Amino acid sequence: MTACAADRARYDRATAHLDAPLAIVDLDAFDANADDLVRRAAGKPIRVASKSVRCRALLERVLARDGFAGVMSFTLAESLWLARSGFDDVLLAYPSADRAAYAELAGDAKLAAAVTVMIDDPAQLRLIDDARQGGTEVVRVCLELDTSLRLLGGRVRVGARRSPLHSAAQVAELARAVARRPGFRLVGIMAYEGHIAGVGDAVAGSPVRSRAVRLMQSAARRELAARRAEVVRAVRALVPDLEFVNGGGTGSVQHTAAEDAVTEIAAGSGLYVPRLFDNYTSFSGRPAALFAQPVVRRPGVGVVTVLGGGYPASGAAGRDRLPVPYLPEGLRYDPQEGPGEVQTPLLGSPADDLLIGDKVWFRHAKAGELCERFEALHLVTGETVAETVPTYRGEGHTFL
Repeated sequence: MTACAADRARYDRATAHLDAPLAIVDLDAFDANADDLVRRAAGKPIRVASKSVRCRALLERVLARDGFAGVMSFTLAESLWLARSGFDDVLLAYPSADRAAYAELAGDAKLAAAVTVMIDDPAQLRLIDDARQGGTEVVRVCLELDTSLRLLGGRVRVGARRSPLHSAAQVAELARAVARRPGFRLVGIMAYEGHIAGVGDAVAGSPVRSRAVRLMQSAARRELAARRAEVVRAVRALVPDLEFVNGGGTGSVQHTAAEDAVTEIAAGSGLYVPRLFDNYTSFSGRPAALFAQPVVRRPGVGVVTVLGGGYPASGAAGRDRLPVPYLPEGLRYDPQEGPGEVQTPLLGSPADDLLIGDKVWFRHAKAGELCERFEALHLVTGETVAETVPTYRGEGHTFL
């Protein structure tokens, strides 16, 4: 029996009493992935990206482990909810225009002490001040550095379009603006190198493209390490007690951790290991988060139909954004239908061994987005469901 076949047998036995559709997290794989992230971080703390987990119970589980400290959130409303729930170090990774949430933050000492907001423009400071509604708490601020690689005098850009702050001079100028403005305190710098951390460098069947990605990432790492160090020196000259410099992501943990200027690493997807993280030479993980759809039809030889499953991931549309049938091995989509809103035909010889009501296990393309489809995660250990816990959706929250 292959390792995948053994996993399928375990998952089927563990969830035999449960009807699909359902989602699980294999705790043995989750914990092993957490250990691997800590190993790669080489002593620097890992801040957990909540958007890649979207389950309070699992955030608490990983933060209880050595090597993890703090949460990186994705909306201000989520940040406040987490802080009220007992998370005392929440870094909002994206600027917000949520005026009502800013009023709550500025009016509550506990929230203001626990939450750090992200800015990259003086206009965001003005928006926060306009939203205070009398709240006088000091707002903790982090500045985001643009990590993109710019070539040919800026005519070619590689990387996400995030912050407009690219140079040390630009970041220092905004740092001075924060220092001059009452009611704010600059505590950190963040720089997420998505073109390194979030792009696989071993694309199956594409050796030329893979080689090009590796060359790009090598050049980008060198350029960013030098620029990030310059930015940190410039800001620390203005704010000597800067609390943290955050960088990295699941795909670049060990590289970012090697930079002296970086004090902590961000990672989250590496806990679940969705399909987009299969194409890396620098690390490998165990798929931990899966969802199961039930077989509801057997249209013919070599074909079964499961209920639903059309859960595409965010990003530029393409086949790599689709979930993939994972267990039993050897199933594939009908190219004329793909994963459907209500029904998904699956082709391949393993279909002939599946019966009505059997489960087919899938992997999502991304990590936390799976939790937007399910209200609960069944936490599997060995051949049993150890616990069933709510996702953000199961707690009544869909923050984005």
